[in-house]
Amino acid sequence: MSELVEGDLIVRREGSAGIIRLNRPKAINAMTLEMSMGIDAALDRFEADPAVAVVVLEGAGERGLCAGGDIRGLYESSKVNGDLGKVFWRQEYIMNARIAAFGKPYIAYMDGLVMGGGVGLSAHGRHRIVTEKTRLAMPEVGLGFFPDVGGTWLLSRAPGELGAYFGLTGQTMNGPDAIHARFADAVVPTERWPALREVLTKVRPGAVSLEIDQLIAGFATGETAGPVAAQQAKIDAWFAHDRMHDIFVALEADGSELALATLKTLKEKSPRGMVVTLKLLRLARKATSLQECLVREYRAALEVFRSDDFREGVRAAIIDKDRNPSWSPPNVDQVTPEMLERYLAEIGADELTFPQTR
Repeated sequence: MSELVEGDLIVRREGSAGIIRLNRPKAINAMTLEMSMGIDAALDRFEADPAVAVVVLEGAGERGLCAGGDIRGLYESSKVNGDLGKVFWRQEYIMNARIAAFGKPYIAYMDGLVMGGGVGLSAHGRHRIVTEKTRLAMPEVGLGFFPDVGGTWLLSRAPGELGAYFGLTGQTMNGPDAIHARFADAVVPTERWPALREVLTKVRPGAVSLEIDQLIAGFATGETAGPVAAQQAKIDAWFAHDRMHDIFVALEADGSELALATLKTLKEKSPRGMVVTLKLLRLARKATSLQECLVREYRAALEVFRSDDFREGVRAAIIDKDRNPSWSPPNVDQVTPEMLERYLAEIGADELTFPQTR
């Protein structure tokens, strides 16, 4: 075993596996700028090391892989018109694209909570393992934000309207539903993970992804759909609209317990966040690459960072914890095309670009 980095990020080699362990268990491994940069450096090292056959991403502690990004730090920077958002998201989004294109098998162990930035670290990987404890969500609209880190690309590729449902409500997927929504590949019970992890440290250098799939399948349950999948026909009907107003009308007209519960959830979210999210998801459906979506998300993220809604959402959820945000505007019908346009506008010299070579 060779130890490379300790601290909030543990990077080491175990046998032929490059291990990246997020190591902030008290914060459910929420990711900082420094951790993101450290992951990039680890990928550089593991990609160049011929003895490393696979990369394994995991989280320290019992609670989850990663609960997201350092929202509190972003909130404080936003309050003083700082530049953490610009720097943090640029680094993070470039890393998301890198994970998606990584040349060696990249295995994410998505146990426990996997939210926001944690989804960006894992769901773009080639081999995505969930467990009976997985709780995966993109709850950003509750913070006056939208599902970023390539979330619009992932959600727009879920079957039917599941992406719009999960992206707008922030509802949680269990492991099998994460597979059905195309955010994960296999359910491996937590009790089987140590044995599978041991096998992964002994993979021969040069092994291809198909071999890794076969290894994982030997430990997997074979589950591919959970409780949300059973409701897909209804969800598809409710969310098959390009305006939030029409989604609200469809839910109200249905009148069932599930429809009204979904409507209640939506009415708690940022109206601006929902309108922006729905627009980005519809644009993402026509996208030809993850990078295209990340460029669009970066434009929108910088506008979010300047917005009162983001600060208010974080205040209500994380700072004061009163769960009573005062959104601006207070309902979806008051979100004007001019407001929406600011999230989509080109940003000149600040546009997100990706390194051509490593």
